[in-house]
Amino acid sequence: MPNPEPPAAPAPEQGPAVHPELVALLVAAAEAPPEWAALVTPQARLDGDLMLDECELAALAALLRERFGSGADLAALRAGCDLDRLEALTVAELEQALLPGRVPA
Repeated sequence: MPNPEPPAAPAPEQGPAVHPELVALLVAAAEAPPEWAALVTPQARLDGDLMLDECELAALAALLRERFGSGADLAALRAGCDLDRLEALTVAELEQALLPGRVPA
């Protein structure tokens, strides 16, 4: 009788998933293939992990305003950040700041 496979290690706790609409907007702004969406986790940094450049961030800002209204102001969120803070800005922080009250999927 062969040895059974050892059980897989549990996945680390990641918290709630990113809202699917935000994931779709990030994919659209980055003009990325659909499988890129797997990189969009709450802990992913917009700059360091997702590698969004200024043009992609501008496209994301426009998409956010179009979808969620003027309260979803990415430029205002980023304006209050120094360079280190801009590099550290995560998807979860973006979601919390721009889409308050949204229930994760």
